[in-house]
Amino acid sequence: MYIIVIGGGKVGYYLGKALLDQGHEVLIVEKEAAKSEAIRNEFGSACIRGDGCEVSTLTEIGTGRADMFIAVTGDDEDNLVSCQIARRKFNVPRTMARTNNPRNEIIFKKMGIDVTINGTNIIMEYIEQEVPTHQLTHLLNIRDKGLEIVEVKVPPRSPVIGKMIKELSLPPDSIISLIIRKQDKPLVPVPETTLQAEDQIIAVTKPENEGALRTTLRGT
Repeated sequence: MYIIVIGGGKVGYYLGKALLDQGHEVLIVEKEAAKSEAIRNEFGSACIRGDGCEVSTLTEIGTGRADMFIAVTGDDEDNLVSCQIARRKFNVPRTMARTNNPRNEIIFKKMGIDVTINGTNIIMEYIEQEVPTHQLTHLLNIRDKGLEIVEVKVPPRSPVIGKMIKELSLPPDSIISLIIRKQDKPLVPVPETTLQAEDQIIAVTKPENEGALRTTLRGT
């Protein structure tokens, strides 16, 4: 694949190196002279100096034939703008962007970025998976549908214990799709299924409804 990487910092450098090692055609675009020169000294023509937010730069590097466009600069706005140009102006089929501020991830998704990567959220998800009392863990983002698959553990004092699923006031566009109980097989619930303490609930919801879903199932 022809993959364009915007940003030649540590993330862009190591990403570009890994992709080159896999045999892809890669071009790293870095606007700072010192960084671009250092990468060119190692990667040769696989790096050029330029601004990934400029249409002229993206035209010059043949963005129209790119299979994937990845923006990993340290500036969220630059990452968003460059990906939008790649998508709308050059019809790149797959765009990915690094978000440094977790709050910007939803904005990026709404603006049409196919994949968003936030280091803070990734680290938090790993931490939550290691902590027995984690509140909500992201399992999968269905980005083109605006949905997420999450896991929520029902604590011993949750107000939903003993209630049937049909009695719950779940937030809009939220569905409980699977229940995992200790020493039992995973259970595909029906409206009459009664929730128990320590149930691990796999649910589908919208990102903006995560908080309401967590509050409903945990009570906090």
